[in-house]
Parts: sequence; C-alpha cells; structure tokens
Amino acid sequence: MFTNEEVHLSLYVDPNLNAPTVASEVTADTPTESLNLNWREKDLPQRKRTKHVHGLHPYLGKFIPQLVEIFLQKYFKPGQTILDTFAGSGTALVQANELGINSVGCDISLFNTVLCKVKTDKYNIGIAKQEVQDILRKTKEKLQPGIRQLSFFEEQTAIYAVPTHVSNEYLQDWYAPQSLAELMAYRDLIKSEDYQYQDLLKIILTRAARSARLTTHFDLDFPKHPQKEPYWCYKHRRTCSPTQEAFKFLKRYSKDTLYRIEAFMQVRTDASVSIYHQDSRKLNLEGIDGIITSPPYVGLIDYHEQHIYAYHLLGLEDKRVDEIGPARNGSSQKVQKQYQKDIAEVFRAVTKKLSPGSRIIVIAGDRHHLYDEIAQMSNLEIEDTVKRHVNRRTGRRATEFYESVFIWRKP
Repeated sequence: MFTNEEVHLSLYVDPNLNAPTVASEVTADTPTESLNLNWREKDLPQRKRTKHVHGLHPYLGKFIPQLVEIFLQKYFKPGQTILDTFAGSGTALVQANELGINSVGCDISLFNTVLCKVKTDKYNIGIAKQEVQDILRKTKEKLQPGIRQLSFFEEQTAIYAVPTHVSNEYLQDWYAPQSLAELMAYRDLIKSEDYQYQDLLKIILTRAARSARLTTHFDLDFPKHPQKEPYWCYKHRRTCSPTQEAFKFLKRYSKDTLYRIEAFMQVRTDASVSIYHQDSRKLNLEGIDGIITSPPYVGLIDYHEQHIYAYHLLGLEDKRVDEIGPARNGSSQKVQKQYQKDIAEVFRAVTKKLSPGSRIIVIAGDRHHLYDEIAQMSNLEIEDTVKRHVNRRTGRRATEFYESVFIWRKP
C-alpha cells in the first residue's frame, strides 16, 4: 500500500532553493518563472511518476501527473470543471479528481476512453478482488477439462490449439497457441459472467495481451512483425525466446491492478469525471471552466495502432482515420499545416462557451514551432510559455527533447 507521502508528493524545484517543494504549495500567485520542471530521476523517480493508477497500463505519449498537478494547482480550484480534449490515458482526469476538481475527458480512441473510465471509477474493493480472483480461477478451470483422460501429446493439443472460434488473423499471427487459448478463455468469461467491473477485467486482459505477443522483449511499443524464433535480446543481453503463455501475465497484472486501484481509492475524491468517445472537433459543452490537455505531436504516434491488440481482442470500434497528426502521415510541411488547422478547430469548438479570461493549458512538443500560430487561429491570447527539458526516456528511446507548456486565455 502506498503511504500518503508516496501518493501525494509531487515536485517542482524553486531555483532559489536547493530543496524540492510539494506541488500543493503552488498557488495562483506562484510565478511561472519560478517553476523549474526539468526534473531529474532522483527528484522524481519512476515510482512517483507512475503512482497508483497512472501505472495501470502502458501508454506512449502521456504527460507525467506531477506536471499536470502543478498547473491544475495554479490555475484551477476545487469544484471547478476542466476539460481534456485529448484525454489519452486519463492523466489529467485522475489528477483533477485528486484535487477535487471536476473533469471531462474526450478521446477519439475507444480503448483510451475505457482506460480512462477504469482509472477514475469508484470501486468496492472487496467486490473487485472477488471478481478478479474468480475469473482467474475459472480461466484456469476452463482450459483443463478432461485432461486426466488424455495422453501427454493429446493434453498439449487440447490445451494449446488455437480456439476454433478464433478467425481473427491478427490474433492467430501474433500469439502462440497457448497464449491465445488463455486470453480467449478469459475474454469469453468476461462476456458470459455477470461481473460488475467488466471494464476493469478488460484492462487486465489487454495489459496481459500486450506482454504475451510474439515479439522481442525490447520492442513492446510498436513491433513490426511477429517474432517466432529465439533472438538476441538487447534488454537482457542474452538469447531470449518469445513468450508462449499469457496466464502468468493475467495473474501478475491482476495483483498489480488491485494494488493500484486500492491505492487510488485512498486519495480519490467525489469530484465528477465524465468521459466521451468522440472527435473533440465536434464537442459542444457547457459548464467548463478551463482546459488542460496534451495534443498528439505531429507525425509521432499512431494512437490506435499502439493498442491494436486490444482492438482485435475486444472487437472495439476503430476510428484511426479521424486521428490528428498520426505518425503514418509523416510530418511534411503540408501535414504540419493540416495539423494546425485540425488542432485550431478543436480549440475553437471547445472554447466557444468558455467565459472570457478562462485558461487553456496546452502541453506539447513544438519542434516545428506550430503553436503560436495555432493560438492565433483559435482566437486565443498567448499569456505565457514555459519550456521543459525532458531528459528521461523509456525503452530504447533515449533521445532528449523539449516540450512547452502554453498558457492561453480566452479574450
């Protein structure tokens, strides 16, 4: 269980002091120039960046919760309502709830909205534990009917053959027979049993499915083709073999998921959280006091593709054609211009009913210098910009880069 210090401690570094200061000390009067957001690993270790539900499922391109918390603390108050137009994995929604701030999230990816819902839901921990344990037990039982009456060879065939009802080529190609049989058994039980927290079980399933794919250990983010033979592993510095089973991941992530949602329940408030599966360009909302969001970076990530296993496994609606600035389109001058038009269209739509003076906080990597013009195209005033040096990456992506926090106002 997390201690209160582990759950609440978020850092910014005052250049006038040698010691870090908790984000709760940031107020509306704290000068933006005093916020040094260039955290080092020792200032902000991974266990704090992935506190409670923030580490519930891998997600590329999310901003760290401490960054969101600082700007929520500075520009918004408990009882107000913020909007995240690109909700992603739900970081802003979770942190707003911790601070007693109501939130609304919107995302074009259906998987993202399911993940946001699971992270921000209120749980009866006793029921959640019972359901997680029950489906694991039934999955194991479902995979072993009549085994004792079969020879060893027949046992392997019975357990590890691809389920006859699986016609999905992606699933058959990317999973070993044993893994696929285990994942499908778990998935079918979610559908057939009357579980209260079905979305929670789906996230455990997809997290296990991500790890159980036939891919190398060092390329879980965007593997290009199934890895079906042993390979030299850059991560472990030895020859490794692709995984053949999924049940061990279902067990591991069941335990971790319960741990994380129980930790979040200790700090969760009654602030409301609403989540929409929708194109933000079509939003028409009232009662919003401001916006804090991190739009997709142009030409960097294909957001549906990073969770493609979830779309196939759960049969989710795929709206990738509506993604803004996906990696598959590149980052040419033409693409950049279209990106500016699309992002500006989002902000014009969602700021229509904001009150004058409302803040729009946008966190983005702007190496193409697109955002000042986006602000103008959105009819918003530029109040301030804070630069942040991101000197810590994950996986094999070790390149340092800078991102900006744009602070805009509605005139």
